[in-house]
Amino acid sequence: MRYSADHKAQTHERIVKEASARFRRDGIGATGLQPLMKALGLTHGGFYAHFKSKDELVETALRAATEELTEVCEKAFAKPQPLQSFIDTYLSPAHRDSPEKGCPLPTMAAELGQRGQPSPITDQGVEDRLARIAATLKAEDADEQAVVMLSTLVGALMLSRSVEDPQLSLRILDSARKALKLQADAAG
Repeated sequence: MRYSADHKAQTHERIVKEASARFRRDGIGATGLQPLMKALGLTHGGFYAHFKSKDELVETALRAATEELTEVCEKAFAKPQPLQSFIDTYLSPAHRDSPEKGCPLPTMAAELGQRGQPSPITDQGVEDRLARIAATLKAEDADEQAVVMLSTLVGALMLSRSVEDPQLSLRILDSARKALKLQADAAG
């Protein structure tokens, strides 16, 4: 059977999209190549026509997730109260409940660090978020406050996903959101 000229590119994109969602939802280690390819109706061997290794797929999927997050951030930062809007979006129950569509940092950053394989893509994503947050702050120490804010955002989201009690999860999101918005108001 003959495939269209862009078939390989479309298949490659499908693999990246599915891997990006699974890595964010389940983690890198828990995402096997065979189940990933099977979910797409492809063979495990076919993976190697697109990527040299799982590590290459991780980098590509992380880049895709970071680009996706950038689009979401731009929408939040385009609103009248940009930092407050970003905080509300990031620490929302919808973001907590849909890790496959959200920020890769709460799931993937810890795992990449544990594996001893930090990524320059993670560095770029973190730097971009820090710059965006710092740009909304008028404080002299805006860069440092941005680090604290981003760390709190990621940590609170990670913690809210890790507890069983729904009320505790919501309390974590609400408390972090309230504290960060107070900090943003004081510095903005």
